[in-house]
Amino acid sequence: MADIPRPAPITHVNNSLWQPGAQSFFHDPRAMHIGDVITVNVSITDAAKLQNTTSRSRTNSDNAGLSNFFGLEKALPGTIDPTSLVKMGSDNSNVGTGSVQRQESISMTLAALVAQVLPNGNLVIDGHQQVRVNNELRDMRLSGIVRREDITQDNTVNLAQIAEARVIYGGQGTVSDVQQPRYGSQLFDIVMPW
Repeated sequence: MADIPRPAPITHVNNSLWQPGAQSFFHDPRAMHIGDVITVNVSITDAAKLQNTTSRSRTNSDNAGLSNFFGLEKALPGTIDPTSLVKMGSDNSNVGTGSVQRQESISMTLAALVAQVLPNGNLVIDGHQQVRVNNELRDMRLSGIVRREDITQDNTVNLAQIAEARVIYGGQGTVSDVQQPRYGSQLFDIVMPW
């Protein structure tokens, strides 16, 4: 059986608590520099229900006559009444109804890297995670701005505390492919105007 590598023993100089090569006396495990890793707890429970109804109607009626026009109205045949030469009418009605009902729930943990430290001390983070199970690929990307005060002692932050948060969660594979309509059906939906 091969030997398992073990870390080098910690040595102290002159019975001091200070370790050689340490950057600080009290180690803060929270991310604060470019390249540090931070754990993001992503928990999204979103529900929306919208319903709209629009109704519109209009009725128009126009009548026009020519009872006196420089005496030329006498030139009209006797069967034409000059007081009602044009009579038009139109009715227009439009009713529209629409509704949206959406419910989404995502719960996962993602490790992200500190990509930039802003002048005010806030951290720009960027994370990417891919999981492939058989022929299904799940892909998640996350980016945003985190305040150092919002990072807990165990180096985690919740999604609700990330400003300018961008979460992209999707996938591809056999199941995702079956859920999408075929290209012919999509083209048919575009061509058919009704």
